[in-house]
Amino acid sequence: MTSTQHAHADHHHHHAGHGGHEGHAGAALPGGLLITDAGYTLELLETVQQAGDIDIRFRIVGPDGRPVIEYTPIHDRDLHLIVVRRELTLFRHVHPVRDADGVWSVRVNLPDAGFYRVFTDIAPTALGRTITLGADLAVGGDFTPETLPAPARTVDVDEYQVALDGELVAGDGRMLTLTVHKDGAPVTDLQPYLAAYGHLVVIRAGDLAYVHVHPNGEPGDGVTPAGPDVAFHTVVPGPGVYRLFLDFKHDDVVHTAAFTLTAHH
Repeated sequence: MTSTQHAHADHHHHHAGHGGHEGHAGAALPGGLLITDAGYTLELLETVQQAGDIDIRFRIVGPDGRPVIEYTPIHDRDLHLIVVRRELTLFRHVHPVRDADGVWSVRVNLPDAGFYRVFTDIAPTALGRTITLGADLAVGGDFTPETLPAPARTVDVDEYQVALDGELVAGDGRMLTLTVHKDGAPVTDLQPYLAAYGHLVVIRAGDLAYVHVHPNGEPGDGVTPAGPDVAFHTVVPGPGVYRLFLDFKHDDVVHTAAFTLTAHH
């Protein structure tokens, strides 16, 4: 990362969980609750789709009413797109491509009907900081409501076992440590993924308040080990039940481990 990217990554840490400040009286809203913030709008071109492999297309429209085409990169990308089912039982972290007219597009597999939330992490160059916008997407088909998985400290994903240590406390920064094993042995050769050994997205059940957390340290800094532990300083906006999604890369494949955790007062 360049020093400029470092500055914006640090900015990202500060703002991602708290949303923008313009236009809000009193405390700022958590990220991802607004479709429009600081004059920028997430404009989905199709808000109703059919279950399966779908093309998500959208624009980021700026205060001047035009599609935004200039961004400051956040962890190697101009834009991060997160898609979750509202029950938080499905998670996709993808990276769309933008055409010359400012339309972003990406193909995403959403195999089940239901209601979804689409989040974008962006730092428009003209704004000078990061914001998270969110919009609803309805996916048609045979819909079966699902319940949030029960809290668990260890989850299996593919041939990996990931353990979660730490607590969430409303409004209080806490350290969460995620430990990756493969077939019972600690993984000590995690690969950089988007300039980090892991990415953590935390979303609150009920309103889908969104926090995107990057880990302490970074690959190549000479002090951060490549596993098995990845540590995150995490602040959540209030009490409630949260779903935590950890992306990590090993043997050239990105895996996602998901946890349910309750934040207390």
